[in-house]
Formats: sequence, structure tokens, C-alpha cells
Amino acid sequence: MEYHVSKQGNDQYVGTDRQPFLTISRAAAMAMPGDTITVHAGTYREWVSPANGGTEEKRIVYRSAGDGEVIISGAEQVKDWREEGDNVWSTEVDNTIFTIRNPFKEELYGDWVFEGAFVPHLGEVYMDGKSLYETDVVEKLYHPEVWQQAKYPQDSMLQWYAEVGETKTKIWANFGGKDPRCENVEINVRPYCFWPEKTGCNYITVKGFTLCQASPQWAPPTALQEGLIGPHWSKGWIIEDNLVFESKCAGISLGKEISTGNNEWSNQKYKGGTQREQEVIFRALQSNWNKKHIGSHIVRNNVIHDCEQAGVVGHLGCAFSQIYKNRIYNIHHKRIFHGAEVAGIKLHASLDTHVTDNLIYGCYRAVWLDWQAQGTRIGRNVFFDNLSEDFFVEVCHGPYVVDHNLFLSKMNFRNMSEGGAFVHNLFAGKFVLRSELTRYTPYHIPHETAVAGYTNIAGGDDRYYNNIFIRDEDGNNDAVPMTFFEHLPLAPRDSVSDDGKSVMDGVPDNSICYLHPVGLRCYDEYADKQDEAAWEYSSNPKWKIPVSMKNNLYLNNAVPTSHEAEAKVYLEKGIDVQVFVEKGKVKICIENPQILQSTDATVVTSEQLGKSYHAEMAFEQPDGTNYRFDEDFFGKVSATDNVVPGPFAVEGEEKVEFILG
Repeated sequence: MEYHVSKQGNDQYVGTDRQPFLTISRAAAMAMPGDTITVHAGTYREWVSPANGGTEEKRIVYRSAGDGEVIISGAEQVKDWREEGDNVWSTEVDNTIFTIRNPFKEELYGDWVFEGAFVPHLGEVYMDGKSLYETDVVEKLYHPEVWQQAKYPQDSMLQWYAEVGETKTKIWANFGGKDPRCENVEINVRPYCFWPEKTGCNYITVKGFTLCQASPQWAPPTALQEGLIGPHWSKGWIIEDNLVFESKCAGISLGKEISTGNNEWSNQKYKGGTQREQEVIFRALQSNWNKKHIGSHIVRNNVIHDCEQAGVVGHLGCAFSQIYKNRIYNIHHKRIFHGAEVAGIKLHASLDTHVTDNLIYGCYRAVWLDWQAQGTRIGRNVFFDNLSEDFFVEVCHGPYVVDHNLFLSKMNFRNMSEGGAFVHNLFAGKFVLRSELTRYTPYHIPHETAVAGYTNIAGGDDRYYNNIFIRDEDGNNDAVPMTFFEHLPLAPRDSVSDDGKSVMDGVPDNSICYLHPVGLRCYDEYADKQDEAAWEYSSNPKWKIPVSMKNNLYLNNAVPTSHEAEAKVYLEKGIDVQVFVEKGKVKICIENPQILQSTDATVVTSEQLGKSYHAEMAFEQPDGTNYRFDEDFFGKVSATDNVVPGPFAVEGEEKVEFILG
């Protein structure tokens, strides 16, 4: 059955192309496995909550008709504004306009939200589709000041404030001299755009929509992970070819449901966050967190921007999924609030999940894998202009694979894990590397959710083969102390303790990391896998698992590791990188291909990578087959076992240029 929805329709009609429904929700209430809902051009101001899911053989498909943009909005227009003077306007709206909750009353709340200048609310005021900045007192609207933390500080001069009464909500706003009665001014009134109220709505496709301006709550791994759109603890969704923007927190959520835990750490004020996270995992295992019931989603070909927590977030529910060919940018650009769940893509328990062929830029950080990145692959992505770092792996035991990526931000990799394989990447920024001995996290039976064991993060068990490192202009070879969540540029390190280390006020010792120059010298203190026979776990409680490095290329005097005694190090760059942030593009010019051809690099395979130490799992694909990294960034297959370092297969002596994005 195919149902049609049109702005010229009526929900009393039968839903055919000649008698379409008026709302998507009407079709969503009726659709059964195998049905298709075709939505025609227009703006649909509603929360679509599917009543039913499909089956693997008979999906329920929601699609745009292709006759114009189809917008599903969480906002309503407000035209009744009164001038207050000094560019400030006010309006009052009836509280009955809000669905489920009043976002101007509801505070942003949850585990791992950090304290800021004030407690923000879930509400937003939009002008021409773009959200203004909340302020904590109405008086500030008359003399607005720039919010210096913002990525685009001048935008922060447009501000709003609200007060909620029993029946009315009053909103004040400074629109920068514009008359809101002549502009498209909206407020968010719905928490979601496309989100099933009940769990278990499986095998749904959402294709070709613009989804925007909703107010989901902060989505930590220990709470209900709301999103502007998401499957809400289901299996087999396909979210593709959509434009997703202006979520108060997360754009797409592949995360967990509420019964396994909902902010107990924050609500009850006892037991630590790590312990609460462990409890969530075991509750999920006792219910239906397994491959048969949860995960296996596809998120592809979407454009996701201007979401203030994450473009894609997920815990448990993201397992066995594929996230590819998405453009994600401007995530967490306002920075009024902050917390430990902020990234273009932030995943916990991304078991056998592949994140490939994405373009992620202009974010606070690009990809953050936290806990249980076992079987995960990060491949052929392009990262640039990300403030904190391009890639963060936290308290994971592996195995995970990182191949053919371009890491082009000032800081590339924050590594607080073990068991990673890095193959054919281009690194052009600094590294952070440290152990984490105080937190114990699980590893799993290969390709299953069942937990095989728990341990802490000693560090190591990493492999680096056929990568390129291009040094930045910083000539310092020393490791520099920094805090757990600090980013570049670092604050001055003026105070020095008795042991000669810089002092950072209020930072506990176990939260200090070290920033290393571009290259792999940070691994020098680790044992080499060639010497593994002489390495004993029991000999040192602070042991580090042996590592392996081979055929990496160090340009612009990048710093090699002692594990590569005959490393190829060049004073020249050989590769020129130009980033065009406003266009979302990168130009790569390989000026001297002969440098790349100077190594003895060969094709890397699963056999060479071996198994991760703790999970005793091979670096292999989700179906158990082996990796063979003989394809370059563009899918060009090497005709022989001889390859060149980095993402691109280049031949001959002439310079080569690529435009990516």
C-alpha cells in the first residue's frame, strides 16, 4: 500500500494520490509492513511517531515525493511581536502550543553536562531558520555582548530570554535591528521531528526530508538518548538523503532507551559515572540488547549541521551499524553549554560499526568512540577545522581499525585506549596519548554483545602501518601537559611544580594528558611486539602492551618512533594541504610522488595485524572475513603487493592533485 501526504490533503481522506492525507502522522498511524508513505512538498509542523515497524523483508518507507522540499519542523512561527525599544522585542505564547514539555521551562540536564556561565534551557528562537543565543537575564538583551566562546562570535549578538508562567510563556529577543514581524521567526515547540514514542519499531526507512528545529534533551550514554530523529531502541532503520539541522542537542540518535537507566548518577548523587555506565550495560544485556533485536542501522548520504551536542549520537543501539557518506559540520558551534558527549559523531559500544566516507569539519571534535569500540572501523573519512581533535578513542580495548583517513586539524588524535590498527592514514596534527588505570571497561565475545571480561587501560596494543605524518610549524619535540578536555591553542604554562612539570590549577593528576608533536615518538616507552616474548604482564602493575610500527613516512621533519629504526624522514613536506572551510572542501597536492614511493610498504592484511590483546579478537570485518587493505581512498586496487604510504595510490613522478568535499 502507498499512502500520499500533501499540504492540500485532508486527514479524513483515504490517503491516495488523488485524496492524500494532510499530515504525515495520519499515515504513520496506519502504515503496516511493506507500505510506503510518499510526502509531497511543503512544511509539516508535526512530530511523526510511527505506530508500527516493518520487517526485514517488508520495510515501511517514508520518502519525499521529489516535487519540492519536504520539511518536518519542530518549530512554530510567531508573528505577534511587540517592540520594547533598543532592538528588543517581546511576545507571549500560550503554553498549550508545546508538545509533551515546554522547552523554555525545561533545563538542559543529564549526566556529564558541565557547569557553565548559566543553566540553559531546551528552548530556541529562530530567525530565518537559524537559532539565536540564550541569555540568563533580560537586561542583557538591551546591551548584548559577544559570546567569545562561539565559533562565530558575531552571531552571538542575536539573543533571547524567556519567562514561563502557568498559562503563558513570554519571550524577549534582540534581532539585531530587524523587525521580527517582517522575518520568518519561529520557536521550537516539539522535542522530536521523527521519533517513535514506543520502542521496537523496526525496519523503517526515512528518505529525502529536511528535519529541523527540535528540542531533544541532552543525550548521555546513561540516559534516554533523545534525538531530533532516531529509531528509539529498534533495529534496521535506514536514514538517508536527509538534511538534519538545528537540534538543541543531538541530530540523529541511535542510542539507548530509558529503562536501563536515566541519569542515576546526576539524580541520586552517589556511585560514580563509570559504575553507572557499567550498570546500564548489564541491564541492557538482561533485556534485549543483542544483534537479533537492536542496531544494524544505516545512516548515509545525509547533511547534518548546527546541532549543539552531536550530529550522530548512540550507545548500545548503534551497534552493528553503518554510518557513511554524510557531511557533518558546525556541531557545537555556539558553545553556550558543554559536556562529555560533544562530537560530530559520538558513539558508545559501537560494536562492529563502520564509520566511513564521511566529511566532518567545523565541529568541536569530529569522531569520539567511547567504551567498547570493538570491531569498529573508521575508514576513508576527511576531517578538518575541528577545534578539539579529529578523533578521540576513550577507554576501549579494541580491536578497531582506522584506515585511509585524512586527519587535517591542528590536533588529530586523542588516544586513551588500546588495540587500534592505523593503516594508510594522513596525519597532519598533534597526538595525545595516555593510559587510564582507574577505569575498568568491558570487552566482548567477538561479533556479539555478550561481555567476555573487564579491565583497565594500560595503553598500547596499537599498530601503525603505511601512514604519512606531516609536521606542523611547531618545532618543539617535548611533550606538553594539558587537561583531559583541553584543546589548542593551549593556555600559558607559567607555573612550574617542584618536579619541573607545569601546574594546572584544579586539575587532578589523573586528568593530565600530554600533547605530543606530529609523529609517533609518543610510543617510544612502549615495548615492541618483536620483543613480546620478553614482556611480562605480571612484572609491572603499570604495564603497557607492546606496539608495532612499520613503513610509516615522516614529512616536514615529523618525529619518528624508535620502533622504526630505518624510518623515512624528510625535511620537505612533499604534500601540500589547502583547506577551504567555507566551501567545505580540501585540496591535496602531492608535489613529489617519489617520496611516497621511497618506502618498502606492502599490503596490510588481517593476518599481519593479528589479534587484540584483551578480546583476543582478530582485526577482521563484522562477518568474520579478513581485511586486505589494497584499495586506496578512491577504491583503486593495487595490482601488486607493493603500495605507497598514505590514503592515495600514486604512480609516476608527476605531481597529483585531489579536490575532496
